Amino acid sequence: MKLQASPTPADSICDLRTRKIKRQFFSQINSLLDWKSIGGVIDKHYHKGKSATGTPSYDGLLLFKMCLLQTWYGLSDYEVEDRVNDSISFSYSCGLHNDQIAPDHSTLSRFRTAMTKAGAYEFLFKETQVSQAENTGVLV
Repeated sequence: MKLQASPTPADSICDLRTRKIKRQFFSQINSLLDWKSIGGVIDKHYHKGKSATGTPSYDGLLLFKMCLLQTWYGLSDYEVEDRVNDSISFSYSCGLHNDQIAPDHSTLSRFRTAMTKAGAYEFLFKETQVSQAENTGVLV
């Protein structure tokens, strides 16, 4: 049997279902979690470098959302960077637009290290996954 070069109608339907399921899941998470309070905790402990030259630093909430994706999907720093850049639903869940590039793996690692040293990383995960998720009936 020869491999088909183009996708079949069944492939298209399966792809649409998968995209819809992920999009719905990420939309539910974004509406159920209190990102403002989570962002407040992050801003208290994560101090981004300010530079007169170069590109602006990434928002801590974006980096934390990438860490959540890492945990939920069992991804490495390299893999989550690649998935956020490649997947529309992953980039959407982090708040990135199509023309924006995800933070690289080393930025994510430095964020996680800084938040861990500040004692806030574990607290944020507990707050996100236990308190808020269970209170809304969503377990991730």
